[in-house]
Amino acid sequence: MKLWANSGDSHYNEPPDLYAALPQELRDRMPRSVKSEDGSYETIYVDGTSFERPMPRIGIVKGAKGRTLMEALQAPGASDWTVRRQDLDDEGIWAEVIYASVGFWNSMITDPALIREALKVVNDWSADVQNQNIRHVMPAQVSSLDIDDAVAEVERAAGLGLKALGLPPGSPKGVPDFNRDYWTPLWDVAEETGMVLTVHTGPPVGEDPVHHHGPGAGTMNYLYACYGGMEMGAMMAASGILDKRPGLKLLISEAGASWMPFIGDRLDEAFRQHSEFVRDELTKMPSEIMKEQVYASFQHDPTAVLTVSAMGYPNVMWGSDYPHIEGTFGHTQKTLHELFDDQTPEVSYRIRQGAFLELFPHVGPPPLESADAG
Repeated sequence: MKLWANSGDSHYNEPPDLYAALPQELRDRMPRSVKSEDGSYETIYVDGTSFERPMPRIGIVKGAKGRTLMEALQAPGASDWTVRRQDLDDEGIWAEVIYASVGFWNSMITDPALIREALKVVNDWSADVQNQNIRHVMPAQVSSLDIDDAVAEVERAAGLGLKALGLPPGSPKGVPDFNRDYWTPLWDVAEETGMVLTVHTGPPVGEDPVHHHGPGAGTMNYLYACYGGMEMGAMMAASGILDKRPGLKLLISEAGASWMPFIGDRLDEAFRQHSEFVRDELTKMPSEIMKEQVYASFQHDPTAVLTVSAMGYPNVMWGSDYPHIEGTFGHTQKTLHELFDDQTPEVSYRIRQGAFLELFPHVGPPPLESADAG
């Protein structure tokens, strides 16, 4: 029996001519990736700066019907929407939150004028993709350098039909932190327009993603990349940003989910037991805010399922990480059955579809739902 699921974490490859309409001076400063001749690493160039990072080894992945679908670094639908939707049908994935790829590095841009004009192009293209097919939820990108630019672009993006707002895991250096009053108009307009806040986890903005070195560093750096999303979830709950705006929702993607009960407990402990030092003003405990307004996506983690079934945090959704090779492409159904065959129909449905539909009800259910709806 095919288990259908929505994905709270997927990605796209931007078209190579995405910024062709920008003036040459601006276009040349936008993020781009240049692969080495032997394919072992890539260099990311962003607005006059650059850094290198290693590339994964090429592999072969068998698709759901046994055919060879990948003999490269990504699934074949990484840049082809028609192929992508066929992959989704084969894998049993209905709708996706789809983040940028090279566009992740937009947060490293330091020129407010450059990021303002570039993100208009990104959001126009994203709205066109989403409006062509309801399955693709494309978060709008906005400036994290200037609050007026950010508010104006949220309003414009909402008018284009975009349903989510993509934020980096923290503000850039030299800009007020997201919990400062400077950003209050952004949270207000996000709630007013019904935008869901989304954060794809990663290291703090501007920091080298290769944080650890030496034995174990390769594994530890993946763990380090999760911290940015976790800190955003904690900050939004502890600061009162979510508490003051009960209609505002936050999705943290690709950081797992079982961190939420732990962080909720730690925040409650500080808020309750250290009140003589903590002067935050909240109407409810931080853990309750997280349970009601913070969502998280995961790929393979058995503990993420227990976060719902055993620890009482309901806002957990699965994610495929398509088209990345560390995702579930080629074994999605195997993964879903391993995660949910021993769970109640209610828990299975909640994580596979229900939590996602709370945030993005417009996508509706899959046309042929094979599993119980709970």
